[in-house]
Amino acid sequence: MRTGSKELIRDINSHLILEIILQEGRISRAALAKKSGLTKATVSAIVLELIEKKLVIEVGSDDTSMGRKPILLTFNASCGHVLSIDLNVDTIAAMTSNLLGENCHLKQYPNTSERDSILPLLISIIREMIDPLSPAPCGVVGICLGIHGMVWQNEVLFAPYTSYAGLPFRERLEQEFHVPVFLDNEANLSVLGEHAFYYHVPNLIGVSVHSGVGIGVVVQNTLYTGANGSAGEFGHTIIEPDGRPCPCGNLGCLEQYASERAILHQYAARMNLDRADIDSFVAACNRQEPTALSLLDEFVRYMAVGINNLLNIFNPDIIVINSSFTIYFPEVLKRIESSLRNRMRSYCRLVPSGLQDTSILLGAACVCIRNFLGVSHLNLPTKAENAGI
Repeated sequence: MRTGSKELIRDINSHLILEIILQEGRISRAALAKKSGLTKATVSAIVLELIEKKLVIEVGSDDTSMGRKPILLTFNASCGHVLSIDLNVDTIAAMTSNLLGENCHLKQYPNTSERDSILPLLISIIREMIDPLSPAPCGVVGICLGIHGMVWQNEVLFAPYTSYAGLPFRERLEQEFHVPVFLDNEANLSVLGEHAFYYHVPNLIGVSVHSGVGIGVVVQNTLYTGANGSAGEFGHTIIEPDGRPCPCGNLGCLEQYASERAILHQYAARMNLDRADIDSFVAACNRQEPTALSLLDEFVRYMAVGINNLLNIFNPDIIVINSSFTIYFPEVLKRIESSLRNRMRSYCRLVPSGLQDTSILLGAACVCIRNFLGVSHLNLPTKAENAGI
């Protein structure tokens, strides 16, 4: 351990300089010294090293009315690539991007794989995604998988609608591709994506409604995961005692009533259909079909109950809802908000996802980028302005 050593201090200072460059976009050496509190000589030495590593580049000069124009520095986002994967129950979405989550290339694949075939499928998808990538000094710096279930220390502990728990995803993929591989819960990744690329507030909750209902919790700009990664299993809070059975072992869990999977299952059952997808449900709502509208009302009612509880427990700055129902029917968000019976709602804004279908993938990209660069935060001011927060 390098406690107190010059090498450790230099690493800390280097990460500080890199984080400031990321936050500012473009900045001079003199401004870096002023903002970091480091000497100009220290900043110049660190910047030279970052330039040699291809992490930072010079991009012209600043406009000044007096003296020599200072050279501006910026982060070299094209120095590497990251690969993000959203491993959902029925689909697999894969996305490559540069080290600022830009120049994204996304593909979606059907997922019918069981336990013994999912790893070969993922290896095939990853190869298909990374083979066409343009050469970069650092290559592919990380792969991150979003898992619809409980994850702790890169291991899948519980996946209610698949058989993937306990599979050696990280070991197998690192062995195959020789890059760091990370796994996290999809709701955690979704809130990281919203926080890094869209909503820059210190206390944020992201409600992710897909096959289940999960939340990601950011407290003072840090993701909260709990003692063993099970924080945020919002869908397994009980709202109907002795209600519908849930794969977690309990009865009456929220996600058996308010998840996309549950709503579509109920719609198919009530309409005597073999199955229903989101497109057919949306079409039914648009033509004012009573069964579909009734189920949309149920979604509003149960989500209002759940969000009322979140307000009481966390009192966040904002709550972001990422759901197909709120994407296709924006008025649903206002209906949920008007259904809240909590005086504390005046202290919290209920907002739609700024990233929608890409929130999990961009959150996964954020995990890879932060690990590679050794920075604690990745907040991009240009996208924060779009949020109006």
